[in-house]
Amino acid sequence: MTRKTAELYERARALIPGGTQLVSKRPETFLPEQWPAYYQRARGVELEDLDGRQLIDVSIHAVGACPLGFADPDVDAAVIAAIRRGSVSTPNCPEDVELAERLCDLHPWAEQVRYTRSGGEAMAVAVRIARAATNRDRVAVCGYHGWHDWYLAANLADPSALDSHWLPGVEPAGVPSVLRGTTVAFDYGDIQAIDRMAAENGDQLAAIVLEPAHHRLPPQGYLEHVAQVGRRTGAVLIFDEITSGFRLAIGGAHQTLGTDPDVAVFAKAMSNGYPMGAVIGRRAVMEAASRSFISSTHWSERLGPCAALATIDKLERKNAPTHLSRIGERMRTGWLERAKKHELTITTGGIPPLPTFRFEHGEDCGALATLYTQKMLDQGFLAFGAFYASLAHDSHLDAALEATDRAFAALREALDRGTVNESLRGPLAHSGSRQTRS
Repeated sequence: MTRKTAELYERARALIPGGTQLVSKRPETFLPEQWPAYYQRARGVELEDLDGRQLIDVSIHAVGACPLGFADPDVDAAVIAAIRRGSVSTPNCPEDVELAERLCDLHPWAEQVRYTRSGGEAMAVAVRIARAATNRDRVAVCGYHGWHDWYLAANLADPSALDSHWLPGVEPAGVPSVLRGTTVAFDYGDIQAIDRMAAENGDQLAAIVLEPAHHRLPPQGYLEHVAQVGRRTGAVLIFDEITSGFRLAIGGAHQTLGTDPDVAVFAKAMSNGYPMGAVIGRRAVMEAASRSFISSTHWSERLGPCAALATIDKLERKNAPTHLSRIGERMRTGWLERAKKHELTITTGGIPPLPTFRFEHGEDCGALATLYTQKMLDQGFLAFGAFYASLAHDSHLDAALEATDRAFAALREALDRGTVNESLRGPLAHSGSRQTRS
């Protein structure tokens, strides 16, 4: 970090527990003591740090919140117009209804909608609705679903329950111990695992919650089998589309996978960086929301719905899913080709618009990953082992892959000389945070 950034981050760590509001934005996750903790301006995929350094983001790109690029002019114009008309009032904004109609048109199986302003709270709302609809308590989870008590309760009974779903070793500090046993985890893509879970918990299940596609696409028939388990047990099937939504399809990834849930949850990409979340679902389930107290002042402001409507319009107009997948696959191919050229061993994962890679070099893996980020930053790129594609990346991919080629060449040289750790100008990135989540 530059001196100006380092001083501000030290002030932040004294005032803000953990230093940042979002775990995934801690500099230690990427490149301790070097990663820019703050930005002044951002547009497209370009940003400027506090010292005026110009950088190109080919990393997590606002943790996937901006599929059109930072500060998209059309979305910003819609929000500015909403501000000028008044962002809040005593009556409700008509865009609430317009967006609900739009979401249900995109998902014909869905009939009702509730809003939030973030993904984690939208998941909490979805689970509350499912529990109210079924009059049951227990929830089965697969994937990452936020920070709330209902989810972290899985680690009360088994401290490692969420290790493969989120960050390993997360302590459920502050989660009431009486929630022990209310959330159980099952492994993605394993039909026997979902069947075992159903056999052990079926008559108590309020909901089965999973990301339909995140780190990889599901095996053939898997989602339909999960849906059958939901119907058999009477559990509400909830698809968490907070990360996958609006990337493989204009709407949910499940639209391309052949299985509809009872409830789907969206945030992030649906509003291109503005706070917005939505829970959509079948009427028979969603009407339970009117019996449970689910309400918040800022869920009625105008900017989120206006941003979402403008974002969806542009995603449709640009045929965004096709291009996001193309951009992501081009980056994945570029990693693999350059790794092969420089005799580095990597494995890739993730769905096409959200590819990931990791080094497979034994005990050197963590140091190589950190050194890669350092070498890319030296060339003006924010980069690490995950790439969240946006439409604004298209014109920057050639330069990013040329930088990757040079970075991989430097890594190969460091491996050959046995100087990987010595090449680092700071500590290793925190390996426990390398799965980027919100």
